[in-house]
Amino acid sequence: MPQPFPGPALPWNFLALPPEQSDLGRAYFVVVPVPYDSTTSAKAGAREGPLAIIAASRFLEDYDPALGWEPCSLGIATLPEVEPDVGNPQATLERVAQVVEGILGMGKVPVVLGGEHSIALGGVQGALRHYPRLSVLYLDAHADLRDTYMGTRYSHACTARRIAEIAPLVEIGVRSMSAEEARFARSRGIPLFPWGPAFRAEDALAWALPRLGPEVYISIDLDVLDPALMPAVGTPEPGGLGWREMLVLLEGVARSRRIVACDVVELCPREGPASCATVAATLVYKLMGLMALGHAPGR
Repeated sequence: MPQPFPGPALPWNFLALPPEQSDLGRAYFVVVPVPYDSTTSAKAGAREGPLAIIAASRFLEDYDPALGWEPCSLGIATLPEVEPDVGNPQATLERVAQVVEGILGMGKVPVVLGGEHSIALGGVQGALRHYPRLSVLYLDAHADLRDTYMGTRYSHACTARRIAEIAPLVEIGVRSMSAEEARFARSRGIPLFPWGPAFRAEDALAWALPRLGPEVYISIDLDVLDPALMPAVGTPEPGGLGWREMLVLLEGVARSRRIVACDVVELCPREGPASCATVAATLVYKLMGLMALGHAPGR
């Protein structure tokens, strides 16, 4: 059967890069897809997120006009999916931790794609093995500070609490939490910046920076964004960050701290238009460019 669109197929990797830019040995960034959503409590489908983000990224432009260069010139490798153990959340997290640890050991920057937010704990665990002074910036519409949820301490609803047990944690964007979580945050002094119509990204950034150490892991649950921009999540919350607010926060952190690893999670493609995967892929690539500011031409 003749192909409807003749010509060479695009490479299957983040940004559809040629071999010389996607080779693991040469790449600065390493994309880690983790198709896991076994503890999802609302709408399932986040396991489809990594594939959708990579697929959408293949049609993005390499050049970032705001930064004035092509971050992909540093190289972006895309690993095969990390196979989750759907019946054992801790085993899945350890697999993610080992991959992140290995990437950092190669002198590269891991970019983890979820999947549900629980995988962030594995990313932080792996990064801590290289950066013991690591602090975590956690962008989420939900506090995720429950001790247990639906019979497990490793639910996506418990991720921030597990991270706070092993690393300094700063949360921005929260607009939904339980009474239990509110009491825990107050009792433990968890730095938590809620979000609403009156809040400004510049104020959140000024509040967060003194609470972050020199090396930072950034974890982005896409439901931190307003549902008008990102409806394709399992648990949307109205009143979230817009695109400008997100970039103000990320650029402010990138210019004053070293971002050593990150994750972008909770895209649920079936819950929104295909454009949501493009927004998520653009955010991932924008974050790569910000993490590599020191490598930009002329720096």
